[in-house]
Amino acid sequence: MNKILLVALLFSIVSCGATEPPAKETYVLLTTTLGDIKLKLYDETPVHRDNFVKLVNAQVYDDVIFHRVISSFMIQTGDPKTKTEGLPIGADTLSTYTIPPEFNSLFYHKKGALAAARQGNNVNPEMRSSGTQFYIVQGSHWNDNRLNQMETTINTNIKQSMFNKYMFEVMDSSNNAETPLSSSEIQEIASNKMFNYLAEHGDYKMSKKQREDYINIGGSPSLDGTYTVFGEVVEGLDVVDKIAAVATDGNDKPLSEIRIIKAKIVKK
Repeated sequence: MNKILLVALLFSIVSCGATEPPAKETYVLLTTTLGDIKLKLYDETPVHRDNFVKLVNAQVYDDVIFHRVISSFMIQTGDPKTKTEGLPIGADTLSTYTIPPEFNSLFYHKKGALAAARQGNNVNPEMRSSGTQFYIVQGSHWNDNRLNQMETTINTNIKQSMFNKYMFEVMDSSNNAETPLSSSEIQEIASNKMFNYLAEHGDYKMSKKQREDYINIGGSPSLDGTYTVFGEVVEGLDVVDKIAAVATDGNDKPLSEIRIIKAKIVKK
């Protein structure tokens, strides 16, 4: 019941608000207990942009903590359960409120990238994004040899994720059919879908600019292709570094709470 109430609450939040789409170049200011972080949201990922704007306007992010911090990787926040007043016990915003992915090869996990958290492929084969939780990349610096190795890993991750997605879709369709398919038939159909995907998209390959950014700016390329990047930090990377440097416990939670005091839409 708590989960149902939470979904209803969040659904009402993202279903209301401004009816007009946000203006071009949408910016959000996060005032945190360690300083300000200014974000730019990408228009090329409109589902995530509009969802984020509505949550900001509904003050969902005010008073939430950075609940997962991993130095040289990323800082994660956005869970309404972490507000001081809290939410009902048992509420799980990461699994009960999701939005479809918006993968775009133009956007990748360079330092300062804003991306949506999500559950793993084993329970989330469609790679849907959390409706509320997001992370900001800190990452580390890379070289060409490491990027070549990572490119191979990313291709493996994408192919495995896509095959899991197709298997889930075919199994779901089979379960709803009057004449269910056998396991071998399901795998054959999923394999054909995967073959068509590879024929259309080919292997994942980093662009020259992407490589330059990972070498000169830094980032976390292992997340590319399977997590939605929908914005970037334009001011406050030093604050990201401050948050990433705090001491954490065995669950990557900061020992001293770091909160978003206020999130608001701002001009450039």
